[in-house]
Amino acid sequence: MLNEHNSSKIGTLYVVATPIGNLDDISQRALKVLSSVDLIAAEDTRHTGKLLSHFAIKAKTVAVHDHNEKQKSQQIVNWLNEGLDIALVSDAGTPLISDPGYAVVNLCREQGANVTPVPGACAAIAAVSCSGLATDKFQFLGFTPAKSKARQDFYLNAVESGITSIFYESTHRILASLDDAAECLGSEQKIVLAKELTKTYETFFSGSISELIAFLNEDRARQKGEFVLMLPGKVVDKQEFGPEVMRMLELIKAEMPLKKACGVVATYFDLKKNALYKAVLEQQESE
Repeated sequence: MLNEHNSSKIGTLYVVATPIGNLDDISQRALKVLSSVDLIAAEDTRHTGKLLSHFAIKAKTVAVHDHNEKQKSQQIVNWLNEGLDIALVSDAGTPLISDPGYAVVNLCREQGANVTPVPGACAAIAAVSCSGLATDKFQFLGFTPAKSKARQDFYLNAVESGITSIFYESTHRILASLDDAAECLGSEQKIVLAKELTKTYETFFSGSISELIAFLNEDRARQKGEFVLMLPGKVVDKQEFGPEVMRMLELIKAEMPLKKACGVVATYFDLKKNALYKAVLEQQESE
């Protein structure tokens, strides 16, 4: 029984990342945990069974997926309280990242059970690391909505966030989804696609939305697989305020709070108060 972080009789839930394609990406720690736990909670026991068989791991498995997760969560906590160690795995990649597992981990945390990560592959992180887009700040948005209007709002919000956005799209929706993106963002909007990561036909495409649609239509086989899409955030130009504005602000803020002073100056010069206030705060932070 494996208890790396547990000196009591209570078991540990290991959230174990598994390969997203290339089996060589599994970590030595993941193999050690999968070989040592009392039970593996798998999204699909048949799929996980193939992984275990490849590495000659004999382990008892139980299915924990979208349709039974809430019901199974308390049972898993009970097993942990009985001293069993359990590994939680999804079909590929890191559990909970657009995969089942949230209900289990959430209940474990609420009831004080031991939970620890066994890090590894994640399609979103693998994709953005090779995308050429900014990675100092980014957001992961899961799967796009199923309906067209909601998808367009989704795309607009992603770009307006000002940072790189990463999200997944399914095979049967990829073209309709890109049509929606072109409709609301314009066909020349830059986008990056990654598909079949770490597999034989791994593909990256960077270009405009219209170019990506053309690329996928050139060969129907390109429309199959697991897709990660990435959008750069819209660059927001910083508003520059002239010397007269800043000089008046310097004089007035000596007599009243900064925010109120910004309001007076903004009214006089017909400016946006919040923009002026934000610009002054940013200037102060940089000094």
